Amino acid sequence: MEMTMGKIKREDLLSLEAYYKARPEMRLKAIAERKKRTVILGEHLNMIFENKYLMQYQIQEMLRVEKIFEDEGIQDEMETYNALVPDGTNFKVTMKLEYVNEADRKVALAKLIGIEHRVFVEVEGQPRVYAIANEDLDRTTAEKTSSVHFLRFELTQDMIKSLKAGAQLKVGCDHKEYPSHVESLPPETLASLIEDLV
Repeated sequence: MEMTMGKIKREDLLSLEAYYKARPEMRLKAIAERKKRTVILGEHLNMIFENKYLMQYQIQEMLRVEKIFEDEGIQDEMETYNALVPDGTNFKVTMKLEYVNEADRKVALAKLIGIEHRVFVEVEGQPRVYAIANEDLDRTTAEKTSSVHFLRFELTQDMIKSLKAGAQLKVGCDHKEYPSHVESLPPETLASLIEDLV
C-alpha cells in the first residue's frame, strides 16, 4: 500500500484474504504512523493528524471486523473514511479528550463545551487557523462536549509555502478551561504533516 496523495479508491483496498496476510505488517506501520502524527496538548487532549494510509488501514480493519465484502458496504466505509483524508490544502484531525476516571471526564466535558472551535494550528509568521469542526454531525450539546471531534484546518498557499520552506508549526488550544500549546513539533512529525500538502 503506497502513501500517495488523493482519496482512497476501490483498487487501493485488499481483499479480506489478502488483508489477512498483510495485516501484521500493516498494523505495525499504522501504529508507528499514528504515533508520529499524534500531537498531545496537556494531559488530556490528543490530536491525530490523519492521512491516507491511516484511513486505508482503518477501512481494512472495518471490513475485516464486520466481514464486509459486498461493493455497497465497501463503498460506505470508503465514503466515511475518505472524509478524513487530507485534500492537499488542509490537515484532517481526530481530536480525543481522554480521562481515565469517568467522574473526571463528566466534569471536564461539561466545562469544555466549544473546545473543538478553540483548537488551532499556527504556521510561523502567519495568522492562526482555527478548526472547522464536526462537518458530518454536531457532537456538542448544551450540557457537554463530546470526547471525540473531527477537525479540518484549511491552510492558505502562503502557509503551505512557508511550511515547505522550513517554517515551524505551532499547535494549540485557547479554550479558557484548557489553555495549552506545543510551540514546535518534532521534525519527523512536521515532515509527515507536510506530506499532506500540495
